[in-house]
Amino acid sequence: MTPFSHQGVADVFNAYPQSAHQPMLELRELVFETALENEGVGILEETLKWGVPSYLTTKPKSGTTIRLDWKSGTPGSCAVFFHCQTTLIAHCRQVYPETFVYEGNRCLSFGTDNPMPVEELKHCFALALTYHQKKSR
Repeated sequence: MTPFSHQGVADVFNAYPQSAHQPMLELRELVFETALENEGVGILEETLKWGVPSYLTTKPKSGTTIRLDWKSGTPGSCAVFFHCQTTLIAHCRQVYPETFVYEGNRCLSFGTDNPMPVEELKHCFALALTYHQKKSR
């Protein structure tokens, strides 16, 4: 597991109930794995934005922020948020119409009762982490 670089993020993860703790840690680890597997992503910063764990590329600024969240109102699902002014959710919705539940143009979520859709999530994360690279081509 990738060590936490931000105590506030560690505190958020430690506050998750037992049922959400492991899936959220696995989701976090997928972000880091995806960053390492994609050329040009560079340094990934872990921080809090709006009180939720957030991951952004800093050097170079190759991508857009990924936020991970779990809410007590939807205890059986994990959520991934992308910047609402990107085309990421529209693209993911087109490629994976049945894999995720979508909220507007900023969020995709999936149930924790089923196996995590690892490859699909990594693809969506890669799109986010390289979003500005793709835009400039």
